[in-house]
Amino acid sequence: MKLFTVLLFITSLLLADTPALKPFNAQAFYSMDYDKNTTGLVRHLKVYKAPKWVAKIKVRNGKTVYFSSPKSMFEFYHRPGKWFDVGVKSERDFSEIVVTDYETLKPINAETAFFVYGSTATSPSGDDLVPLATKEAAEKFSKAYSGKRIFKFDEVPDALIRLLNGRI
Repeated sequence: MKLFTVLLFITSLLLADTPALKPFNAQAFYSMDYDKNTTGLVRHLKVYKAPKWVAKIKVRNGKTVYFSSPKSMFEFYHRPGKWFDVGVKSERDFSEIVVTDYETLKPINAETAFFVYGSTATSPSGDDLVPLATKEAAEKFSKAYSGKRIFKFDEVPDALIRLLNGRI
């Protein structure tokens, strides 16, 4: 009986790190702590004026940078050396990337979000990528607002950001 109890205990410890097997698969908590003085790094716009579009990146050196839109966030993500004073050399220097879900206004992990390209929704930065937490929400939004394509975070190329900025 003791052997069975020990094996059961060890098995439960091994399975504890398996997310699908956890009884409560809790999501991480993300926040957007900005005020009326917070300006976006790329376009220097006050981010509070368009809360649906706010994004941020926390850097391992302790800095937090805000963006007026996902497009601006991706512009920094793909070319961080352009803003050398932030102290980022590569994407390994990022500790957290957060966007605002366009429909719920909740901060979500950008790396698991879905981004709608080509919709009729425009940010203060112009044509942009609309962030949503789920693929289903992105598909629904895309149909309602004439979206052309849905991207996952790692599918958004620098060339698309340059196109949205009118640089191609």
